Amino acid sequence: MPTYRYEGRDTRGGRVQGLLESSSAQAVALALRERQITPTRIDEQAQQQDWLYALNQWFNDSPPSTEELILFCRQMYSLTKSGVAIVRALTTLSTSSNSPSLRKHLGEAVQQLQSGQSLTQALAQHPKIFSPLFINMVRVGENTGRLEEVFTELARHLDRERDTRKRIQQATRYPTFVIISLLVALGIINFFVIPAFAGVFAKMHAALPLPTRILIASSNFMLHDSWLIALVTITSGILIRRYIHTPIGQLKWDRLKLRIPLVGSIFERIMLSRFARTFAMMMRSGVPVIQTLNTISRAVGNEYIGTAIRSMAEQIERGDTITRTATNTGMFTPLVLQMLLVGEESGTLEDMLTEVADFYDEEVDYDLKQLTDRIEPILLLGVGAIVLILALGVFLPLWNLGSVMLHHN
Repeated sequence: MPTYRYEGRDTRGGRVQGLLESSSAQAVALALRERQITPTRIDEQAQQQDWLYALNQWFNDSPPSTEELILFCRQMYSLTKSGVAIVRALTTLSTSSNSPSLRKHLGEAVQQLQSGQSLTQALAQHPKIFSPLFINMVRVGENTGRLEEVFTELARHLDRERDTRKRIQQATRYPTFVIISLLVALGIINFFVIPAFAGVFAKMHAALPLPTRILIASSNFMLHDSWLIALVTITSGILIRRYIHTPIGQLKWDRLKLRIPLVGSIFERIMLSRFARTFAMMMRSGVPVIQTLNTISRAVGNEYIGTAIRSMAEQIERGDTITRTATNTGMFTPLVLQMLLVGEESGTLEDMLTEVADFYDEEVDYDLKQLTDRIEPILLLGVGAIVLILALGVFLPLWNLGSVMLHHN
């Protein structure tokens, strides 16, 4: 985003000047009027084209964090509720946001609004910042005149997403630390410890037991053929990544994630909670059911579940009920299906969907609390097995050598 040097007069007639980063000179002028400054001169500064500038631009293009988007939604709620015009509100936020990326994209959205586009059209041109769910909710707010309510709902939605992500990180922090420490220890043993013992064993000129031969062979392979391991790992990673980004690969990978022992069921319930809560939020906002399901299928974060949701939309479009289509997916428990049936028959589907989301959130909370306790025995068994292999491989030849020396004595 370009930087502009401005000069102007404040309310007392005093001369003021400074620098301001914005999308255009018009946006700078509007931002200065917000500060009660009358601009007299606005000039764009030439950008310094060096590697530091390029590096800074690369960092500034990173997407804003969830916290920054939550703050943006809350600020938009306050500004729109106070009757501030959309162009004026976005201009203010584009100059005050702490996220360089968000400032840049909001500044471009201001230009698009000034050219006659709607807020939905302007935000839709920035898919890296605003998700399909975000865009559709804003569209509903514009069409119904309830834009401030939409922004507060989006802030709550993003806040829940952030809390769920933090709970997952907290639950997996200890197992991740143990696994990384174990891998580092194995690397040190293979590169430094075993080669030292191998030299000692070679001087014995004695037959080595099988565990020792396996350890020495694996250490030699890592020492002399580590380039091959790196090449195979990098190549495999690139090929797998490319495959995952294909439609079929994405579908299979997302389905596999739901089958991972211990954590797959947690991921599935998180996705289903997100589906139910977003469904309720969009229905309360007046979005048609078919449009709601198609939007959620792209925003749920799992292509396998998204495909099932799109299947629900197709069946509902043919005249089927929500409960029956949900049953056909095979994703929901009988209790949840019963709640959906009651909500559909009583006309309180939004409330029941919120209850479903709360039900899944409670299960996720319980499973996350138990996750560390479930993983600890597996980690202990893994550490014990490695220690046993190392003990047999390193100390068994020494014990044999001691026995031989005692026998000769």
